[in-house]
Amino acid sequence: MGRGRKLRRTLERGGSGPALRLNETLGGWTGVRITPMFGRWGYFVGETLFACFPLRDKERDLWIRLSPQDQRRALADARIRPHRRFGRRGWIELDVEAPEDVGRALRWLRRAHTAATRGAHASENAEA
Repeated sequence: MGRGRKLRRTLERGGSGPALRLNETLGGWTGVRITPMFGRWGYFVGETLFACFPLRDKERDLWIRLSPQDQRRALADARIRPHRRFGRRGWIELDVEAPEDVGRALRWLRRAHTAATRGAHASENAEA
């Protein structure tokens, strides 16, 4: 079976492993749109990307965009690191390997979703 077929099946199912659980949970949140992009699942509120997770099963680095205060709080955890390229923009990275990692990730994702929702509402109000 070629790589393309396996990837298409993963996309049709909505992910596999931790990605499936993240996609099912985030898909139920208000205003969240999940789109595969550049080899990752992109999690959006409106046009704002607030997180992304790899499509491939072997990769497990979740990227989350947080407010500056939440980023400082998250980086106090030794398992969380600043994003290698976008750390100054509020992005963090954490590995999601085990079920307990998904729970921890969802707590940070909830904060990122809240910040993105506030930002989406602020930009809508500015346009009006």
